[in-house]
Amino acid sequence: MTENEKFEYTYSAKQQAELENIRKKYLPQGETKMDRLRRLDRGVTRPGTMISIIIGVVGTLIMGFGMCLCLEWSMFIPGVIIGIVGMAILACAYPVYSIITRKQRKKIAPEILRLTEEISREK
Repeated sequence: MTENEKFEYTYSAKQQAELENIRKKYLPQGETKMDRLRRLDRGVTRPGTMISIIIGVVGTLIMGFGMCLCLEWSMFIPGVIIGIVGMAILACAYPVYSIITRKQRKKIAPEILRLTEEISREK
């Protein structure tokens, strides 16, 4: 080898990581067992959360209407009654969430347990 012929190699871990991230975007994506497990776990609480949020918003609006009756229109007794009804509806939001989530967990439990068993056997 002559002096003009050199072998140069530069390694950049940051650049390699960026290349790998870009490459992953273009590879065909398949759902792994762990991805499916995470998706199923997230899906258990979603229906209960949505319904309890709707109940909470409705209860809050009804309670606010009762407050409005008391403060703006000087209708104290109907305002208090409507406000209490709104608070009762609002108080039901968490128990409804708990009931729905418990039912969803019971329904999805066999699949979750099967996947966790498979994943733990692979490792």
